[in-house]
Order: sequence, then structure tokens, then C-alpha cells
Amino acid sequence: MRRTKASLIYRRTKNLRAVQPLLGRTTLESTVRYLSIEMDEALEIAEQMDI
Repeated sequence: MRRTKASLIYRRTKNLRAVQPLLGRTTLESTVRYLSIEMDEALEIAEQMDI
């Protein structure tokens, strides 16, 4: 259930930083692996949020 809720939040918000503490992950890389998303997609989204 934990991964499902985090995945739903990520899909709606595209915000890895919001999902990261919910999963108790310390790095974006581990969050990306846990959610089974592509690293390229995650980096693109992260770059857009830093603007």
C-alpha cells in the first residue's frame, strides 16, 4: 500500500521531493528506483521544478 500511495501522489504532482519523505528515502535516486520510474524522466521533472 505504501508504494501505491506514493506512486499515486507522484503521478498527480510529478513532485519527487514531495514523495521522497513519505517513503523515507534519503536520495532522489533511491526514490526513483523505488517508484520504478525512468531516471531521465525524473531528472527532467526535477530540472523544471528548480526553475
